[in-house]
Amino acid sequence: MSVTIESTASTDPVRTPPWYRSLFPQLLMAIVAGILVGKLWPDLGADLEPLADGFIKLIKMVIAPIIFCTVVLGIAHVGDMKAVGRIGVKALIYFEVITTFALLFGLLVGNLVEPGAGFHVDAQTLATGAEKIAKTTKNGELPHTVDFLLNIIPASVISAFAENALLPVLFFAVLFGLALAKFGEHGPPVILEAVDHIGKIFFTIIGWIMKLAPVGAFGAMAYIVGQYGLSALSSYGKLIACCYGAAVLFLLVLAVVVRIFARVNPWKLIEYIKDELFLALGTASTEVVLPRIMIKLTEAGCSRATTGLVVPTGYSFNLDGATLYLSICVLFLAQALGVDLSLGEQITAVGVLMLTSKGMAGVPGSSFLALSATITAIGHGSIPVAAVALLLGADRLMDSMRVTVNLLGNCVATFVVAKWEGQLDSERMRKVLDGEAVAPLEDVDPMVAYSH
Repeated sequence: MSVTIESTASTDPVRTPPWYRSLFPQLLMAIVAGILVGKLWPDLGADLEPLADGFIKLIKMVIAPIIFCTVVLGIAHVGDMKAVGRIGVKALIYFEVITTFALLFGLLVGNLVEPGAGFHVDAQTLATGAEKIAKTTKNGELPHTVDFLLNIIPASVISAFAENALLPVLFFAVLFGLALAKFGEHGPPVILEAVDHIGKIFFTIIGWIMKLAPVGAFGAMAYIVGQYGLSALSSYGKLIACCYGAAVLFLLVLAVVVRIFARVNPWKLIEYIKDELFLALGTASTEVVLPRIMIKLTEAGCSRATTGLVVPTGYSFNLDGATLYLSICVLFLAQALGVDLSLGEQITAVGVLMLTSKGMAGVPGSSFLALSATITAIGHGSIPVAAVALLLGADRLMDSMRVTVNLLGNCVATFVVAKWEGQLDSERMRKVLDGEAVAPLEDVDPMVAYSH
């Protein structure tokens, strides 16, 4: 028996569809239309949020089973607990190095640009700031480090899927895949075939849902512009320009990393995943592209085990865009209040953000909670925690920057770790990124491979 992984590529000549049938131009038109509706009819734009929410919920509906099937098949194919452990450890090392660099890079940019200079905010006027933050975060809090790690272990297998908790689902999938591979030739291959077929069914569902992507992007952009208005661009222009400029420079760093360590052409990579980038940018969510990006990375030569482990884990541990934004915002708040943070206080901020940024995924208002914890840890009496409310008017406009950098950061991480572990088919990667036809992926039966 052999397990065949469906491929989007084909060796047969395919007729190019009309340009308007492609996802990229559809998303581009939807985003522009959303901005226009939000600007011309702000009340209508603000009411279109359900279009985006509905699309995101449809995607989230199938994320957990897709991760489970992908990881189980990938790990069963590797069939080696040590190899799986190496992938996980190397991914975590990479995540820690690159996110720490993002924090330090953000501090450097914030010190040079000084986005908060000129605000001259009086701390006494921030009395209601704490109430606004509590409302935005729904009185929630970020999990402590120990709680975060313990929560990776699900209370039950069913609860992990029911709560759509990606890390617990990933944890169970790793154990299930290793146990399945452990049986070797004596195990029931029908289970592996069943997982393979179930995965294909869910990917088919994703294909149907993705036809609604332009509708979701239109609703999201109309809501953002209608609800928050473009006037915030003038009020927070320097901060927004600082964050987006820092993001562009950081993406250049990622381009160098993927070029040197994985031999991947960064510009061809961006061209390859441009649909996913625009979808994430338009909906301000990276979760909506998780299934598609996993397919594309596997198709481009990364092993299923590496893709299945690195991408979902990166959604919690490799938030490059979020960490970059948070470090800039710490300096923005200090500068807006006329406070000069010492080098020691800035290093303290980095240390706190290294911890709090790991538990941000899925927590409402997580950026405000992380900043509040950081301001508290710095302990500078001239910066009240309520000052975080100054960012309420600009935070939503930063989502596009954060999700774009987060997505590209996880793609780069997957290629680097796959290359590092020897699980990157460089020849296939080159052909796929060059747009050449490649044969469908075919994996040897994991049970047979393991038994030998």
